[in-house]
Amino acid sequence: MSQSAPITFFHSPQTRSSGALTLLEELGAPYELKVLNMKAGEQRQPAYLAINQLGKVPAILHGETLVTEQVAIFIHLADLFPQAGLAPALTDPRRGAYLRWLVYYAACYEPGLVDRAMKRDPAPPAMSPYGDFDTMLQAVVSQVTDRPYLLGDKISAADILWGNALHWGSLFKLIPESDTVTAYVKRVTQRPAALKVAAMDEALAAEHQKAVEAAKV
Repeated sequence: MSQSAPITFFHSPQTRSSGALTLLEELGAPYELKVLNMKAGEQRQPAYLAINQLGKVPAILHGETLVTEQVAIFIHLADLFPQAGLAPALTDPRRGAYLRWLVYYAACYEPGLVDRAMKRDPAPPAMSPYGDFDTMLQAVVSQVTDRPYLLGDKISAADILWGNALHWGSLFKLIPESDTVTAYVKRVTQRPAALKVAAMDEALAAEHQKAVEAAKV
């Protein structure tokens, strides 16, 4: 699939798709934005369920190729635009760690964060995908304790994913406060692409709320 094939990005503001939108901006990738008003339930309408049966964002259509699931989208897009330097090449010794941290987010952090938000105990160690929350989180935090980014001195798509994830985890008080996490989140979320997406999201969220309120009148 070539870079020239059009990219349609399905997004709802201030959701998990904000991280993928930030990645698109970091990559300098051309895209068409399709915005869903989740406050109005547009993600549960037939038009979008034909894109993702679970009604989740993000999703992309790259030409005729449909990609759902945030980590899959990150891998697909970062590899598609290698000139941006956000994905180690297959021959790069950092590639394994890069993929590890991307998948760790979906396989360990997300399940752990949901359990924590719902005040549920993790499953028994033999069954839990993340073990215990503190150990799972510390594995990530330790990676950026003595280095600016997960792979070292250079930012990657994995940092765009994790910077956004830890930002929201901190805002909702679901992860412990620490100078390491605060500094790491700031390094990622104060970049121009992230600031642009945050401003876009704020405007879109306000529009969506007005639309919902108007529909009630």
